[in-house]
Amino acid sequence: MNAALDKKTFRSDLLAWYRASARALPWRAKPSLYKTVVSEFMLQQTQVKTALPYFERWIRELPGFDALATAPEARVLKLWEGLGYYSRARNLHKLALAITARPEPPRAPAAWLELPGVGPYTAAAITSISFGEPVACVDGNVVRILARLTADGTVFRDSSSAAKYFTPIANALVNKAAPGDHNQAMMELGATICTRQNPSCAICPVRSSCAGARTLSPEQFPRLAAKKTEEQSVCRIWFLSTKRDAVLLHRASPSARRLAGIFELPSPADIELDEKDLTTKNAKLVAEQKRSITRYRITEKFLALTPGAPLRRRIDARIKTSAGMLQWIALSDLDKITLSGPHRRIVQKHFA
Repeated sequence: MNAALDKKTFRSDLLAWYRASARALPWRAKPSLYKTVVSEFMLQQTQVKTALPYFERWIRELPGFDALATAPEARVLKLWEGLGYYSRARNLHKLALAITARPEPPRAPAAWLELPGVGPYTAAAITSISFGEPVACVDGNVVRILARLTADGTVFRDSSSAAKYFTPIANALVNKAAPGDHNQAMMELGATICTRQNPSCAICPVRSSCAGARTLSPEQFPRLAAKKTEEQSVCRIWFLSTKRDAVLLHRASPSARRLAGIFELPSPADIELDEKDLTTKNAKLVAEQKRSITRYRITEKFLALTPGAPLRRRIDARIKTSAGMLQWIALSDLDKITLSGPHRRIVQKHFA
């Protein structure tokens, strides 16, 4: 801990600012354990502005643990469609089943860590906000604040090692009189003031405590080793039935690490096509998009396939032997299934 840091002043300044300036977010209005849990799961790897409409729809459709626990998984995934990282939705569903099977929810962070999808950050957030447990949340926002607050120049291998390093400092700073508000204030500060680029130091409520601000270059903290990225290129096929009233989709295996049970437009490999099958005679490039998933930078090309009779027969044979992984979905039913968010947007923009 920086010897010059006055913990009492920092806590006081931070809390006063938060209570006067916090954003009006739906999980903060009439807060409940359920709202806190749902919001924390949604905010794992998702920005607030993206999560907002999903959260509001979710609470309307599944207003409590009981409603979520009794909902079919297909409905849960459909409500989550577009947020990505669908394991979060499945884990949230499992967590609701676990909570409703208990006489009362657990209160200690350690007990929450035993529940599906709950890591140290989520356990700290839930228990500090809902039960007043004096434990700090440490995510990328909090790491950034603490690295700047202390002007710590340590170079970290990754964000996980940085979070582990700063956790003792974060816990020493927790306002034990209001740990939930303290943690939310730290999140708020990182999201709105102490941002990764161009932090608003001039209006920061804790600037007087910040060694990084005194260096006049707070952006240099924290110091994380450069991530190695991997470029990938993928083709996707838009292929209609003979009557042009259904589209061929690929459904990921229930045991898949990503997108288990979720529909996507198929790749050439899914339907056993090779380069000669995708000549300009058969396939037309309709759209291209770039997106990132963890360390991967993915370029997707979307081709509209209009094959001749021999190729169509080959594809039909492949569908029959795919054990349900390839399915014809009626165009009128597209809105009823759970389609990966990026593919849903492509379909709506280019193929609807």
